[in-house]
Amino acid sequence: MSDKITLHELERHLWAAADILRGSIDAADYKHYIFGLLFYKRLCDVWQEEYEQLKEKFGDEELALLPDEHRFHIPQESQWRNIREQATDYGERLNIAFQKIEDANPRLEGVFADVDFANQERFPNHMLEELMEHFEKYELTNANVDPNMLGDAYEYLIAQFADDAGKKGGEFYTPKAVVRLMVEVLQPEESMTVYDPAVGSGGMLLACWQYMLDHGMNPESLTLFGQEKNLNTWAICKMSLFLHDIDNANIKRGDTLTDPKFLSGDKTLETFDMVLANPPFSLKSWGKKLWKDGDPFGRDVYGMPPKNYGDFAFIQHMIASLSPQGRMAVVVPHGVLFRGRSEGRIRKKILQADLIEAVIGLGDNLFYGTGIPAAIVFINKDKPQERREKVLIVNGEKEFQEATNQNTLSDENVATLAEAVHSYEDQDLLARVVEVEEIVENDYNLNLTRYVQTDPPPPPIDVQKELLELRKMKANRDKAERRMNSYLKELGYD
Repeated sequence: MSDKITLHELERHLWAAADILRGSIDAADYKHYIFGLLFYKRLCDVWQEEYEQLKEKFGDEELALLPDEHRFHIPQESQWRNIREQATDYGERLNIAFQKIEDANPRLEGVFADVDFANQERFPNHMLEELMEHFEKYELTNANVDPNMLGDAYEYLIAQFADDAGKKGGEFYTPKAVVRLMVEVLQPEESMTVYDPAVGSGGMLLACWQYMLDHGMNPESLTLFGQEKNLNTWAICKMSLFLHDIDNANIKRGDTLTDPKFLSGDKTLETFDMVLANPPFSLKSWGKKLWKDGDPFGRDVYGMPPKNYGDFAFIQHMIASLSPQGRMAVVVPHGVLFRGRSEGRIRKKILQADLIEAVIGLGDNLFYGTGIPAAIVFINKDKPQERREKVLIVNGEKEFQEATNQNTLSDENVATLAEAVHSYEDQDLLARVVEVEEIVENDYNLNLTRYVQTDPPPPPIDVQKELLELRKMKANRDKAERRMNSYLKELGYD
């Protein structure tokens, strides 16, 4: 056992747990089991810590066991130590413990849904014993690991699994620096409602929470909302927020485009102060059948997205989810900025509504699973007067740090791009405030290079000087040719 744990020790310890599973299950599936066991260990250790404190406070074991005295309830038979008392059937007994914990804590319902240790072909008893022994190296109490550190380690683990999963990693994780850039531009404030309709593992909501802490504001004044289609990813998000001690978050499961969960009493979409997301790029099966006769939730205000590209379905959902003074940021593939036909018509109407405040183009190879460059579109339903009928174009294609497998944004890159939006003024080779009138002349095309070039123009050419140089070179060539001909004549070649 150890006392205080450093972040590096905790990260190394958690990642080493995956080594025990290597060869038995697919690498892409590690995260379900490692996250599940980590979450279970943390719950049990914190519950036991609270129990000891309450017993000392009340001097009464019965009072210390009361569920109402704890942040969450762990039934006695589901405690980690009780599972370990018997060295057989770990898998089955873990599954039973998980179910009882969910039953005792409605807000944790479903978080262990896809963590099944009962298959002895995949998880023989000796492997689970080794895995549990590994997790017992540290007590994950609040005294040893505060929620922020555990949350940071959890995010590290999510990033490692995203890297390990390759292309699939992008389905549940957006690089932290990209998220931070979005949040730095949006600048959440106290008492705001924040919503991510493609919440993944919760990184964007966590970044808003962290921004509040970093700027001396009260993060608990935020109310966080998110929806996620994938069961495993939804569970990871729930666990991650819980491990950060974030209680004022409402994360629902379901397909946002076909079955939005945040609805008012009249079945219209709820609205939020801030919306941010990294939806799946150019989703093919996005649910056009629901929208074909008019979206029942009224999100198709600007038009019908094409069958095989769901980008503008997500964008329109996010716009519809904004309050009248709301602001949003959405990661999109560059095609959203210039593709024609139905997407061009939607983009035209959004620009005519004067909703787009800024666009930041990002460099290559920043995202898991795709090397194509992406952009961030910022929308403001209540633009300041001085920004109306204008769009700030920021071409950040050179603002990144090269790495072996995947590029990244440095702190300096993030600061440069965020400040470009805040200052909202022309900057050579980086940013330009473009009048909507000019965009109209370009047929509502927002292709970044139409407005901002990142290479300096070539130096002006002195035509007279170059002509004189050409004549001089020609004269030298003629002189050399005459000399060569004279030599050839002397040698007998006529």
